Amino acid sequence: FDDNPENKQVYCDELSYKINNLGVTGSFLLIGVGEAITLGNVTQRLERVPLEIFGFDISWSTVVYAKKFIRRYALENVVLTTGDIFETPFMDNSIELVMSNHSLEPNGGREEEALQELYRISSKYIVVNEPCYEFGSSEAKDRIEKHGYVKDLHKVAKKLGYRILSHELFKNPVSFLNPTSCLIIEKETASKSPNKLACPVSRTPLKRMEDCYFSSESLLAYPIVKGIPCLLSENAILASSYER
Repeated sequence: FDDNPENKQVYCDELSYKINNLGVTGSFLLIGVGEAITLGNVTQRLERVPLEIFGFDISWSTVVYAKKFIRRYALENVVLTTGDIFETPFMDNSIELVMSNHSLEPNGGREEEALQELYRISSKYIVVNEPCYEFGSSEAKDRIEKHGYVKDLHKVAKKLGYRILSHELFKNPVSFLNPTSCLIIEKETASKSPNKLACPVSRTPLKRMEDCYFSSESLLAYPIVKGIPCLLSENAILASSYER
């Protein structure tokens, strides 16, 4: 990114414009946050920075780097954790805007499962920026097929009965061999969860303890390593005596 920032910055200009039109002010989550390059550049361009910003990645080491990268943007309200896209560590209806950015990409064949999980935790909007098979060139389609990337997310969202606000190709993708489409879904939620982080096993609230996050309902504890909550289900420790 530092060697050639222009391409990514133009992409984030386009993406932040789409998000600004939604008027999100509460909470924002980027799943598969990676090194936080997209998260940092997009939040910097928002007209109103959300009160709470979250990101997670399956790799602890990647989150360590993300924490370092995000410091350059002087954001005080960012929480970065480990997590799994298919077992996200968030409560139902807890995040105003849930976004993916080429993080669902390698999960071809699991499109429906992925969208359902993003929809579960969203309280208002889901913005899905992923490889676009429908609008891609023959070369791009061949590449998507070869790598087993996700396809037809727009069709899957329609099948699930979700309210689709827009579905369009990015004018300035990072790579034209891997074109990006932006699918924006709106969710009507009767009640929003005040709690955000959840046990990925039981989907019950997590409470910050001295050295872990703990769920009183599931009796599972999740360690905090170098300030990073490890919220993968395989990190769970049965801690039935924790509060005794």
